[in-house]
Amino acid sequence: MTKANSYCYKQLYRGVFTLINFFKYNWQVRDEWFEWCNQLSNEELIKERTGGVGSILYILFHIIDVEYSWVRGIQGKEDIVVEFADYDTLERVKSLSDRFRNEIAEFLKKNLDELKEKAVCVAWDEDKYTVEEILHHIIAHEIHHIGQLSVWSREVELNPVPANFIGRKFKSIHSY
Repeated sequence: MTKANSYCYKQLYRGVFTLINFFKYNWQVRDEWFEWCNQLSNEELIKERTGGVGSILYILFHIIDVEYSWVRGIQGKEDIVVEFADYDTLERVKSLSDRFRNEIAEFLKKNLDELKEKAVCVAWDEDKYTVEEILHHIIAHEIHHIGQLSVWSREVELNPVPANFIGRKFKSIHSY
């Protein structure tokens, strides 16, 4: 392998490694939000709020649903529609998160560099996107909605989950 090829390989590997770390970051922060939610009643969790997509519990559900749908789309699998009415408690949403995460982690263990330029079409959108675009979107989507949870946490006079990436230790992707 030439020096230039070696550099390119390291850059590609680093790119995927970074994406995987952001998935692990999102999952860790999401789990911390699930823990944070334990201090609230179910009534408070499902209370409609201003800004965002409805309620604290619904935002968590929405994040999980979107992540799973896009990853299934990348794999050419049919979207599995889940209804919030079937996951209207913290325990049910957490269980859904854990179940879907295991399947998503299996996908992320593959060599994503081979797929990154692959064009993907999904049933809910007319446009085509690359796998790389979709993975970035999934990450940004969750971070965006976690920010909304932070705003709402202050509205209920509680401290939000820390959002820092620096200093976190992540589980191996192979531990899921």
